[in-house]
Amino acid sequence: MTPQLSCSNAQCRATFSIEDVLYTCPKCSALLEASYPGLALDPVSTKRLWRERRMSNAAIDQSGVWRYRELLGFVDPSKHAVVTLREGNTPLLPAPPAARYGGLDALVFKHQGFNPTGSFKDNGMTCGATQGLRLGLRRVACVSTGNTSASMAAYASSAGMTPVIFLPHGNISYGKLAQALEYGALTLQVEANFDQILALVRALAEKTGIYLLNSVNPFRIEGQKTIMVEMLDQRDWHVPDWVVVPGGNLGNISAFGKGFRELLQLGFIDKLPRFAVIQAAGSAPFEDYYRRRGEFQPVSEPETLATAIRIGDPVSWPKAIQVIDDSNGIVEKVTEQEIADAKAVVGQCGIGCEPASAATLAGIRKLTAAGVIDRGADVVAVLTGNVLKDPDYIFKYHTGQLKTPSGASIAPTYGNAPLVVPNDPERIAAILEERIPASS
Repeated sequence: MTPQLSCSNAQCRATFSIEDVLYTCPKCSALLEASYPGLALDPVSTKRLWRERRMSNAAIDQSGVWRYRELLGFVDPSKHAVVTLREGNTPLLPAPPAARYGGLDALVFKHQGFNPTGSFKDNGMTCGATQGLRLGLRRVACVSTGNTSASMAAYASSAGMTPVIFLPHGNISYGKLAQALEYGALTLQVEANFDQILALVRALAEKTGIYLLNSVNPFRIEGQKTIMVEMLDQRDWHVPDWVVVPGGNLGNISAFGKGFRELLQLGFIDKLPRFAVIQAAGSAPFEDYYRRRGEFQPVSEPETLATAIRIGDPVSWPKAIQVIDDSNGIVEKVTEQEIADAKAVVGQCGIGCEPASAATLAGIRKLTAAGVIDRGADVVAVLTGNVLKDPDYIFKYHTGQLKTPSGASIAPTYGNAPLVVPNDPERIAAILEERIPASS
């Protein structure tokens, strides 16, 4: 098996060496992906090996990405260093209140917020940083609204590389920006939106030799596909009926589809799930394309408080639509109010998530109401980021101060505002009895 980079365009399929620093096909400009011609694994013995590695104290085995390294053939860990912060290992969390809210008998969240920097980006960044180190590149860069920058800064710094972050000036989550600053990244706030900055940085990367670690990087996608491998391992290889994921730059859905496709080809599973991608209504070019097809139309000024999915020109849409079509999937959009309420419900489960993650539950509620997802369906929803990624959002929602980007008020339907009480035991006892009766 010789690993290679392959063009994702079915009409091209040109191949290139994994030693080449490429993000798109030089022949047709389509995105590239890592491929492993001739890869063959015995499903029974490989599944057993992966399960046994959970008991190992070796760093590479403790990683919930590199534990599945037989599917990551672009690097030989015996010859090249692996950059790991023990990422992955994220739980499947049953959420009965969320299931009821979403119109389901049961719902399980695959919570990527349990990663080292608090988001799914770590699953991809461990592979992207490892490839950069393998190629001898010392400067790495990304364009980010928050989670990518936090992850890249952490992994680059841990590997002795220099992280450079480009992000839109203003209207970002300071919880995420604080992580990047803490991890030592050179941070440049550009007066442009995400999509404009990405075009700028791709041009800079070619000129300066900086290695780009956005989701256009094919090795990022390799790491993210293991989210689904780990999920199946945790479910004893039972494929769910549906996998529901938020949609921003669409790297995750592209990676998830690739992971399932490879496992099906290798004989590890016998079917694919249906995929649902949920976008915020103000940043929903993929949902628009899914409905009307034709030419893909970017959103020039995307707007949503769910900053992780505020992307108007997602680079991975050609891969993503293939995953949706191959799985008989669907794309839906949800409003700011729907996201905010769903986020509060996820919190009531004792789980919590960042705003973009809650788009999954909001979308499930719409899709079950429309009869697309059956009430008894086996559904796994991916939560992409930790609840502490955007604490201002939480406080404003629960205190009735949250507003949409256009300035409209978002109702605190499930609000839980703090109470100011007097320094009086009797009054406080009365309030407690009123709010939480002793008999309950």
